[in-house]
Amino acid sequence: MDLQDSTLWWLLAGSLVAVELVTGTFYLLALAVGAVAGAIAAHAGLGLTGQIVTAALAGGGATAAWHLRRARHPRSAPSERNRDVNLDIGETVQVDTWGSDGHAQVHYRGSTWTARYAGHGSRGPGRHVIVAVRGNHLEVAEAPAR
Repeated sequence: MDLQDSTLWWLLAGSLVAVELVTGTFYLLALAVGAVAGAIAAHAGLGLTGQIVTAALAGGGATAAWHLRRARHPRSAPSERNRDVNLDIGETVQVDTWGSDGHAQVHYRGSTWTARYAGHGSRGPGRHVIVAVRGNHLEVAEAPAR
């Protein structure tokens, strides 16, 4: 059985896509783009050297473009601190007293929550803002003055 160069390139592209689906590494899709370019070059009649150069330029270019895009767009905050994921972030709660263990019980959304202090300096009673939600604990800091 004699496989054509284009068939090998298509098999490589499919394998890269399959591995990307398992690992979640988006860079493998950029390399798969290079393998597709190599297959197209093989269909166009280029020799093996031309196919490899075409695949390297396309895959390398796609990888570099994705790397530059990621560098220009910083990652979002972790989900426990991201207001886009958790709408409780930025809401205020009233802390009456802090326990000796550094926790307080606060009423929020009709139930009692355990609050941990995540601000700077010493903790005190008063109005606090939720800065993170970790499980069933609220992390709070002093609310800015109105």
